[in-house]
Amino acid sequence: MDYTIQSRPSYSLLEVDLTPGETMVAESGAMTWMTDNVRMKTSTRGGALRGLGRSMLGGESFFQNTYSAEGGSGTLGMAPGQPGDIVPIEMNGDELLLERGAYLASEENVKLDSNFQGLSGLFNEGLFVLRVSGEGLLFFNAYGDIHEVEVDGSYIVDNGHAVAWEPTLDYQITRGRSIRSFLFSDQLLLEFHGHGKVWVQSRNPQTLANWVYPFRPQKSKNDND
Repeated sequence: MDYTIQSRPSYSLLEVDLTPGETMVAESGAMTWMTDNVRMKTSTRGGALRGLGRSMLGGESFFQNTYSAEGGSGTLGMAPGQPGDIVPIEMNGDELLLERGAYLASEENVKLDSNFQGLSGLFNEGLFVLRVSGEGLLFFNAYGDIHEVEVDGSYIVDNGHAVAWEPTLDYQITRGRSIRSFLFSDQLLLEFHGHGKVWVQSRNPQTLANWVYPFRPQKSKNDND
């Protein structure tokens, strides 16, 4: 399957060339354009329980769309909802763990399942991760640029910046030790141990939300008059 990733890393867009017999699965709403011979089929992929697990636990959509070309080759464009980079991974029967909302698209033989991460992440976006397995191309997205880190020993990442990691790494969630974290308990860290790769995004959606919050529209007392 041929593909290109355009406008990297700030506003990346994935464009896939589909030949007859090739299929691509994508998150609901990811499609930006397609040629008129590309057909779309919507389903839960694996049944209602698996779809519910992806949406409620893994931060992905309940329904997913499967695209295929008919009567010749076709072109499909896809983009994530947040601005940032897209990473391609060739899955060869191995596994990868993704943070909530990181999955964008994959070939049909790539499977997604939600995975419980532990009660220490109860009030954080990382309570559940997606376990990806199978064979074929996988595309995941980040908020901002993304860095691939080869871990050999120990490595610590803010939970809001971790995007993906290999299951050969052991990991645990801990609290930050700064004064702010001591007072407000608002920084969760992922501590990785072992050998494997971690993908880290340069921006944190929660940090953006905290920055925007003071500028939100507010009702004044005169609004009720």
